[in-house]
Amino acid sequence: MGLWEALRGRTQPKRNNLDALFLVPSAAITLQTALGFEPTGSGSVCYRSAAGAAFAQTQQDVVALIRDDAEAPEVSVTQDDFGFTWLVVSGDASDMSGLCTDLHAVNTTLELNGFEGGLLCSMVPFRNASGQAFGLTYLYKQGTFYPFAPAGEQSRDTLLELSVRDLLGEELPMEPDLQRWLAIWKAPGL
Repeated sequence: MGLWEALRGRTQPKRNNLDALFLVPSAAITLQTALGFEPTGSGSVCYRSAAGAAFAQTQQDVVALIRDDAEAPEVSVTQDDFGFTWLVVSGDASDMSGLCTDLHAVNTTLELNGFEGGLLCSMVPFRNASGQAFGLTYLYKQGTFYPFAPAGEQSRDTLLELSVRDLLGEELPMEPDLQRWLAIWKAPGL
């Protein structure tokens, strides 16, 4: 922050780094070897839909872009109880790079078409052999990751979340402010 911004009491918003999504495949290997968590093969982007034909066309273009991929993953668009839209991509669990490329394409297309203000997060779910799951969540506006591990209807597995944070701290830009670790109840794939 510069002197002028400090005097005026304004700060520059933190810029996201969507390329950080491409770090997730190597983090997935770490999760698999250290904690026994494997990717589920799905991933999603959460955003607030905008009204109007321009947004509807952009969303249709994003879905068509992903479906035209050589691997042709499944794509669905759903809305949660809080009014957020989830674009879910499901494919081969072993193709983490392809999944992250698709999530990057969704975020980038919405951003380039002027809808970056509605982007909330991207999530890649992981599950272990005993059925325990968490979502590795990328906060769009912060440019950081955090794990969200639901442990019931309205409870979290905080120990698992902190373990994942500590394990991936050197590989991914992890969100240091725990208050930004949003509880994303009923997220697709969890």
